[in-house]
Parts: sequence; C-alpha cells; structure tokens
Amino acid sequence: MPSVIEQINAKYRKSAVVDVRSGDTVRVHQKIKEGNKERVQIFQGLVIRTDMKGGHMSRITVRRISSGIGVEKSFLLNSPLVMQVEVTKRSKVRRNYLSYMRSRTGKAARLQGLDFDKRAVNDVHDVAAEAEEAKLKEQVAAEAAVKAEEAAKEQAALDAKAEAVKAAHEENAA
Repeated sequence: MPSVIEQINAKYRKSAVVDVRSGDTVRVHQKIKEGNKERVQIFQGLVIRTDMKGGHMSRITVRRISSGIGVEKSFLLNSPLVMQVEVTKRSKVRRNYLSYMRSRTGKAARLQGLDFDKRAVNDVHDVAAEAEEAKLKEQVAAEAAVKAEEAAKEQAALDAKAEAVKAAHEENAA
C-alpha cells in the first residue's frame, strides 16, 4: 500500500513525459501568463542537467546563448506550465551534469551528435493535458462568441440611432 506522500506525488505527476537526457537539444513550450492573457513561449537550448528523473519533481536545466549572454532556465517536467518538451538533437556525453559547457563558446562548445528516432522520443500523449487544453480553447471560443454578440448588439443599436438621426435630418430639410 503506497504511503500518503506517494499518493499525493502520483496525483500531480503527468502520465507521460518525454525521455530527456543531458546533452539533448530541446525546445520547451512553456505557458506564460501576462496580466489576464496566456501565451506559449518556446525556450530552445542544451540540457546541461537532469535531476530526479523518475519522480514527480523531475527537473531539467536548459542553457542557451542569447545575444552573447548565457541564459539558463530550470523546468519541472511535471509542471502544468510546461506544455511540451521536444528533443531536436541528441548528443554523446559521458556525464549527467555538463557544467563545463558554461565556459565553452564557439566550436569548443560542439557536441558529437547521435542518430535517434525523433518521432518515437517526442511522441508522448498526455490525454488529461490535451483534454484540458481543448476545454480552455472551447472556453476562449465561447467568450469570443459572447463578445461578438455584444458587439453586434451595440452596432445594431448604433445603426438604428444613425437611421433615426438621418430620418430626422431629412424630415427637417424637407
């Protein structure tokens, strides 16, 4: 019988997560909330660290060079804010933590690539997340329909008012 902690951990764990390793070049699709808007931001870079791979707190650290400055971000793979992780390139490395990549630039930062099946690695379907995403899209579409209906009512009222003003103007002119 699983303990209470294991039950809680299992509740928050995603049913399927991409197998990410150190040395992979990945594209992480992350939800960003700005005010009342939500958008998806893509962060592409090299995985320099993987932590607690099997658990619900599994985390990757991704590094990229942006405008000549190294930027590192850590992502919890089971977080609801991480929409998708795509492995674009797999490299041959012999360590889990590639801290030496921080000091390397240019050709010295190259890693030897490996052949792998991109489709098999990246083909992960989380049914619950897909259902939630579809529900959010339906909700946004419903809100847009309500706003369009309100705008149409407003426009009809303005058109009726314009017609009344035009009729009154023609009546006064005659």
